[in-house]
Amino acid sequence: MTAQQTRATQPARAGQPAQAAQAVAAVGARTPVRREPQDRTDAELLMAASVLLADAALAARRTGAELTAAAGSWRVALQAVRRPGWALGTALSAARAMSNPAGLGLAANGGLLGETVRSLGAVARRRPACVAMAVDAFALRIEAAAREHPNLAAPLAKRLTDAVVAGRRLAAVRAARELVDLLGVTRTLTTISPVIMELLALAGLLDENPTNDGFAWVTLAGGVPTSDPLFGLPAGLIRHLNPGAGRAERTESDAMLARVLDRSANDIVRYIDDISALGNHGLALLRRVVCADGATRHVVLLPGTSFGRLSNSTPQDLVGAFDALLRTDTTYSRSAKQMLVRAGVPEGSELMIVGHSLGGITAMNLASDLDFVSTYRLTHVVTVGSPIDTKRPADLTTQVISLVNQHDVIPGLDGRGPASADAVPDSWLELSWLDETYDYPLSHAPQAYADTLRSGEVPHRARVNELISRYDGEIVANQPYLLRDK
Repeated sequence: MTAQQTRATQPARAGQPAQAAQAVAAVGARTPVRREPQDRTDAELLMAASVLLADAALAARRTGAELTAAAGSWRVALQAVRRPGWALGTALSAARAMSNPAGLGLAANGGLLGETVRSLGAVARRRPACVAMAVDAFALRIEAAAREHPNLAAPLAKRLTDAVVAGRRLAAVRAARELVDLLGVTRTLTTISPVIMELLALAGLLDENPTNDGFAWVTLAGGVPTSDPLFGLPAGLIRHLNPGAGRAERTESDAMLARVLDRSANDIVRYIDDISALGNHGLALLRRVVCADGATRHVVLLPGTSFGRLSNSTPQDLVGAFDALLRTDTTYSRSAKQMLVRAGVPEGSELMIVGHSLGGITAMNLASDLDFVSTYRLTHVVTVGSPIDTKRPADLTTQVISLVNQHDVIPGLDGRGPASADAVPDSWLELSWLDETYDYPLSHAPQAYADTLRSGEVPHRARVNELISRYDGEIVANQPYLLRDK
């Protein structure tokens, strides 16, 4: 079942914590507030201009790559031997186009020669036209985000974003330090969360390190990042930090988990409560339901990341989270498949997967696995606070429902945050809101999502429950499994 994509956004309520309001006011108190004209540019127009600039930047970069490839082509060399006059004139014209600041700038890229020239240009801080246009495209995204997130327009926050856009790293560090001194780390993260991917991309694009530029270009194009934003480490290296075939061990519920599961039901709030009770130390849950239509269906609940250590013996660690963002075949996804095999879930069974944070990413990774969706009928994926927008289900009939608190930093880590020009597919249902849980990590906690949906202040609970109503029925089994790396 599909539904038209929806982005339901509500303004922050007047009941936002007083300390948040005081902090925001304090940010603006450092510097006189600049008066904006009444006819401010609409955010949608800024985003449209950003898309055009991004397309132009990507086209200029491709042109530079094509000219670089032609310079090293044996066909061009053969023509040069046959027609030396033509070759000389062509080489001079191409060299002028690729080195003149009024043209493409130092636009060589691709291949050994192109990457060498590009690396030297990055070290010398020679900015080609494609980079200049990309920077302007990111700057427009940031400006558009500031229209909808006033905290970004506060003077101190704007000093930070302006310094990053200008490539003034020392000024950016000073502004960030002042912001942290004033607001604290968590509130600073929350303030810049709508544009955190744009800031990371700009930092990589404008530094002297050519190895992390790929992240910026992928973010600009709206693709799936294949490297980290700071050092340009490839996904393959991160994969080696997350080893293990994945393993699932049947276990028993403790008294507290059993009490929570006893009152569960086919209700999105109850599912999030169950995930919260599972914790993030390796447990996952397989539920069997005899539904109202007489069919037996299964629900899988996948919790998110444990932040205790970078890596632990379970798939629910930070290394696993980075791996899941960049790849689809991970230790967590393999462990979840092992759980279904060990439980003896028949092939062709209908499944719904509900996941929070890393659990939601893993749910989408499973949905992207052709072998998995050929073995089981994955009808629904419901993600809570998960950065999934660069992933696509292999079965187009799988209903994807994404729940996002816009104060939550984590859902924007896929590169498509509130400032991104790239939309989710029309068949997805994305429901987002602003609530009182301003600070990260509170805004990311499953309890915060459950409380907002339970309160009725956003109307999304009934809508999600209607979409998953085929799983209404009697719960006949709740079996927790302990997932291990190996």
